[in-house]
Amino acid sequence: MDRIRLVGGNPLNGEIPISGAKNAALPLMIASLLTDESLVLLNVPRLADVKQLERILENHGVDIAVHGRRRGDAAMDGQRITFTAADIVDTTAPYDLVSKMRASFWVIGPLLAREGEARVSLPGGCAIGTRPVDFYLDGLRALGAEIEIDGGYVVARAPGGRLRGATVHFPKVSVGATHVVMMAASLAEGTTIIENAAREPEVGNLADCLVAMGAKITGIGTDRLEIEGVDRLGGATHEVLPDRIETGTYAMAAAMTGGEVFLRGARPELLQAALDTLARTGTTITPETGGIRISRNGNGLSATDISTEPFPGFPTDLQAQFMALMTRADGVSTISETIFENRFMHVAELLRFGANIQVEGQTAKVTGVPELRGAQVMATDLRASVSLVIAGLAARGETVVNRIYHLDRGFERLEEKLSLCGAEIERIAG
Repeated sequence: MDRIRLVGGNPLNGEIPISGAKNAALPLMIASLLTDESLVLLNVPRLADVKQLERILENHGVDIAVHGRRRGDAAMDGQRITFTAADIVDTTAPYDLVSKMRASFWVIGPLLAREGEARVSLPGGCAIGTRPVDFYLDGLRALGAEIEIDGGYVVARAPGGRLRGATVHFPKVSVGATHVVMMAASLAEGTTIIENAAREPEVGNLADCLVAMGAKITGIGTDRLEIEGVDRLGGATHEVLPDRIETGTYAMAAAMTGGEVFLRGARPELLQAALDTLARTGTTITPETGGIRISRNGNGLSATDISTEPFPGFPTDLQAQFMALMTRADGVSTISETIFENRFMHVAELLRFGANIQVEGQTAKVTGVPELRGAQVMATDLRASVSLVIAGLAARGETVVNRIYHLDRGFERLEEKLSLCGAEIERIAG
């Protein structure tokens, strides 16, 4: 199993290109099931999760064509991929595929809307909490679906072959449920209103793509979406937005090590709360044409409190990275996790660096230490794994991060991007 070895102490200086967002690319790929015409996606990242979803879509009959780089494209520019679901050959998403990635469960919405039926295994994914699919299923039931659980599979049918518009109110903000119901409602008969919809940029990116395909959606970017169902959707060409979590991760890496890094392609409005928080630590953040410049030259880090919240608040997917940063801050930081109930698994690994962290329930108190020491550590989930890299970049001596398949799910060419900015980091095959 591959590992990452790094030696800390080098400031980061240079430029890091920001890839397309995994959390945007996956629902956009799934949206290809809604039409028999071709959906062309630009800026698709090269990630294990993308490859896994390609296998799932191919199982349903989607033809996938990955295009080569065009003249002028840089080596790290995102992929251009065409998805064509001319015919759905199978409405079952089997356990052996869905269990490996939670987002693959979202195929239930398009399959049900287009084919009138779907049989989808209950999902897997990172072990960061129970994350039940109740909201998804309640939303589809509101649209008229008949749903039962049979042998670990969700079996859904639309009476008469078509869903019906309805008002869907989510008791708690759910990005996945918003994706699923919005896609299903785009082909439903009548008008659907989604109340307490997720406002994350990735939801807006999907909505914009659906509109380009012929959907009628208003309220994009707000917590109230109105979808007027249409009889069919067509093809479109759409670009995956830049990854705000990758942006925040490299911004925190630059803040941790010192130096100056330009994050090419980053868009500050996608993570303003995180950037505002980072600025309070003593890091300089400068939006520029084509990206964001992050610098910390000489000054120490100030302890800063955070509480994770749905967008536009501080994202849960940056909580572990920020905790790593605060291990070197001057003072005591309080980090509260309000989204997932089991997302402090990285704490035990950060302690191996010599960090001082105390956890009580869903709150962690981080007391900054003068120095971190390199260690053997193990990745526990996608985002937590990169927090260990951030700690290792600043630690004295050698760090080895094990089980890095988690990293490959969500971060494209991480070692290459960091090494171009002066980090001593390498992948060890094994």
